[in-house]
Amino acid sequence: MEINDLTEAERRVWEAFPRDEAVDFRESPDEDPGAGASWGPERTVRAEVLRSLLLDGPSRDGEIAGLKVWGARVTGQLDLKYGTVEHGIRLRSCYFERTPELYGATVRALVLSDSVLPGLSGGALRADLVLRLTCCRIAGAVRLPGAQVRALFVNGARLGSPVAPPGEEQPDGEPVLYLNHAVFGTDVWAVGLVAYGQVRLNDASVGGQVNLDDAELYAYPDGGGDGGDYALHAENVSVGSDLRAMRLRTRGGVNLSGARIPRQLNLAYARLSHPGGQALRTSSAVIGELWLREAAPVEGMVNMRRAQIDVLHVPTGVWPGRLRLDGLGYRVLAPHVPPEERLPLLEREETGYLPFAYEQLAAAYRTVGDESAARTVQLAKLRRHRRTLPRLARFWGHLQDVTVGYGFRPMRAAGWLVALLLVGSVAFALERPPPLKADEAPGFNPVFFTLDLLLPIIGFGQEGAFAPQGWHQWLSYLLIVTGWILATTTAAGVSRSLRRQ
Repeated sequence: MEINDLTEAERRVWEAFPRDEAVDFRESPDEDPGAGASWGPERTVRAEVLRSLLLDGPSRDGEIAGLKVWGARVTGQLDLKYGTVEHGIRLRSCYFERTPELYGATVRALVLSDSVLPGLSGGALRADLVLRLTCCRIAGAVRLPGAQVRALFVNGARLGSPVAPPGEEQPDGEPVLYLNHAVFGTDVWAVGLVAYGQVRLNDASVGGQVNLDDAELYAYPDGGGDGGDYALHAENVSVGSDLRAMRLRTRGGVNLSGARIPRQLNLAYARLSHPGGQALRTSSAVIGELWLREAAPVEGMVNMRRAQIDVLHVPTGVWPGRLRLDGLGYRVLAPHVPPEERLPLLEREETGYLPFAYEQLAAAYRTVGDESAARTVQLAKLRRHRRTLPRLARFWGHLQDVTVGYGFRPMRAAGWLVALLLVGSVAFALERPPPLKADEAPGFNPVFFTLDLLLPIIGFGQEGAFAPQGWHQWLSYLLIVTGWILATTTAAGVSRSLRRQ
């Protein structure tokens, strides 16, 4: 392109490029680039001029060229498809009439902060330093599938629209930030991001941290869709350190199935809403710590099947009414509350009774040294299991529960023995049973006679020497049967406890 073909605004940009000098078309630093459609020729630059500069622009010896423009209206499409740009691209507070096309391009740094764009197409883009979309307003989608970017900044950006443009229908679940299979060398910074449409990070790899603090993610625009899809769809995402999402607000689910987050998934103070669907899905994920501290009660299902989490910090009031926890493994459960507050959550499992869920909860209490709570959980497990058994087995379970608490309440057996011993001793002391052989019978002792009846193994020589009659005979039968039941259930409970140890 000949220099004589340039407008005055374009000439300023062309002449500043070899020295990496800034060209600022703004009338004031706080003007709104959303009004860029009305900007006149004095601040309008054709996209083809920018393309010529970036791919084959002038240079000066001893100078580092670069494009640095504020407040321009860019007409036409900036097409850098498959191109290699060795210079920094900084187009801040600009207004783009058409979506820039960056498919397969290689750039050093691309900065579009505070700009207004209809969209951004950058599949397989490579940015060696940074891609910065800070505080951008982008009505359509940002598509970066398979991109290789050192660091991505979309903090404060606003993607999509809460209302579809007149005459256009926005498809349900249409992503506004598409990062599938992308590779980020350091961080993805999205603090305060507002997205009207799905954010996708499926199979993406992030070397550092993903930060979604204070973000607002809406799966559907107002008036569109039924509120039933994922606002954040990040299956199999791999993060080098943390995924932060404190104070996150969603309408639609958060899907982190198969994610690898070695340190912390921080959803403290978050508000997750997906009524009728899965509000939070971490199935088969491996996570260091999952925090929902001070979060609002989750609206929708939580699915953590087969997830492996080292520390699970979720207050009991945050859990929703529907859960899928089959195979969930965790080492530490916080905050530490009595098991009576945790056990009702296991009743919310959609698939019904899951023995492993109780074993895992008991193991978590043992990890922090609360053996009493662990025994309470084990007892609750057996009671829940009893409801699934045939009638006769349920009757036997009730006997074990009432007598010795399935072996977890051994003092109950001692209490029963003391009570029965007292009843028998008083009854037989008031009316001594006659001896079978008066000349051979030992001296009668009501206490040891009762113990002889109660204890099926130990003998004191009293039971075989005396023969109760009348109602005392029936009392002796009751003591014998009760003694056997207590001995059998105690042995079963002790055996069960030893097996667990």
